[in-house]
Amino acid sequence: MGVRFLSEEWTKAVTEALNSDDAFKSAAQGQNAKIQQIVTKPDGEVKYYFKVENGQAEVATGQIDGPDATLSQDYDTAVALAKNELNGTAAYMSGKLKLVSGDLMKLMQLQGLINTLPSAVGGIDTEY
Repeated sequence: MGVRFLSEEWTKAVTEALNSDDAFKSAAQGQNAKIQQIVTKPDGEVKYYFKVENGQAEVATGQIDGPDATLSQDYDTAVALAKNELNGTAAYMSGKLKLVSGDLMKLMQLQGLINTLPSAVGGIDTEY
């Protein structure tokens, strides 16, 4: 049985997958970032964050203090991004992924790291 998308179990599975993936760990070296995510579902908002510090990732539900950027998207966009059916740049350019606040340049500098995410988390059995 898989983990429910955007649940605490999912964030733990993502954190473990990222920190055990060689490509992600290599790309994460020297990177420090805190990205807040807001996903709008029919029944309300879900907030989670992605943090990378000294080559280690942390993904958790809730809010993080002092994010470098806060992004919002609807649930369908979040699912498409998670399934690698849509990439972040295309989602942003089409208006499906919105920068609520923060540093767009910081996000652009993280593209190499972000590009490793789909393969790193692809093995997680996720229920959408």
